Amino acid sequence: MKKLNRIQIHAKSQLNDCRIITLNKHHHANGNLTAVNNGVELPFNIQRTFYIYDVPGGAERGGHSHYTCQEFIIAISGSFDVTIDDGQDQYTYTLNRPYQGLLVVPGIWRTLQNFSSGSVCLALASHHFDEDDYVRDYDEFLKLKALREEEDEP
Repeated sequence: MKKLNRIQIHAKSQLNDCRIITLNKHHHANGNLTAVNNGVELPFNIQRTFYIYDVPGGAERGGHSHYTCQEFIIAISGSFDVTIDDGQDQYTYTLNRPYQGLLVVPGIWRTLQNFSSGSVCLALASHHFDEDDYVRDYDEFLKLKALREEEDEP
């Protein structure tokens, strides 16, 4: 089987490649606990963890896609929306449970918005930060996605 390069991976991804993953919630009288283990709950090993907080009202975060990095996005506290876009279709998820998150695969444009007061977004990523892995211009993103149609034509 032919191994895809990062541009081909980016071009071929679709919205249905992303999904909500519900993590195990261990209930205890003194509070709940949810764990994420490398390679168990997620389809990748976690190489980077970051969180977003104190987002001003009306502000958006994200606004990019990745060539190779996968992310698992969780609302640890409060709520926010994640809109994913594959160049043809868009879908918006509202994240508001700390034991559920959205798996976003490479080649999917994501925008985070509608942050509630005090919300905290935790992202678990498959790769360390690499600026060259980002597509930050939406028109460039659409050009890369257009390669999918070119490859699919007979």
